[in-house]
Amino acid sequence: MRDIDLRQALVLQLSRMHEADGDTRIVHEMGVWAGTVRIDVAVLNGEMSGYELKSDSDTLARLPLQADLYSRVFDRMTLVVGSKHLDKAVGMIPPWWGIIRATGSENGIKLKRVRSSKRNVNHEPYVVAELLRKDEAIAILEQYDLAAGWKSKRVKLIHERLARELPVRELSKRVLCALKNRQDWLRQNSVHQFDMAVDAELNPML
Repeated sequence: MRDIDLRQALVLQLSRMHEADGDTRIVHEMGVWAGTVRIDVAVLNGEMSGYELKSDSDTLARLPLQADLYSRVFDRMTLVVGSKHLDKAVGMIPPWWGIIRATGSENGIKLKRVRSSKRNVNHEPYVVAELLRKDEAIAILEQYDLAAGWKSKRVKLIHERLARELPVRELSKRVLCALKNRQDWLRQNSVHQFDMAVDAELNPML
């Protein structure tokens, strides 16, 4: 079972689940933590849901770090994992993460839900704000009359201001809306399916 086969099976399933919902965006390789890590697949609609893929040919070496970072941002998370790694992976993710087991056969990959995801209640405001490009972050500040004198400041400071001034639920709502409305996603695959670039402007060193 290869990672690309697992990804294709998941995206096909997600596309079928959401095909009637024109408000849903399915995004590949969305940058998190200032673009230093990427979630394999994100689904953006009324919530921001992430899917991390671990095929039988992968290792779990990065999973603890990924679990920590993604748990600061996403409303829901699901690990899609091959049978080879399932037992070990369960102990490496938070209990609110969902789990989908992937098994290969002559007919392709079968996905079976082992555990449903629960809603995350521990978002980290700054990491959520970091998902925004500078113009998107300024636009949100303007909505709250907080942008005066801030348009020329570094994006890191703007993210910090958003995280400090907005309640985390409101911030998450505004960030989700901005991501869904972003038009210049790369390599569009279909009407509601996109690849997301890591924006150099969000380099954590700036």
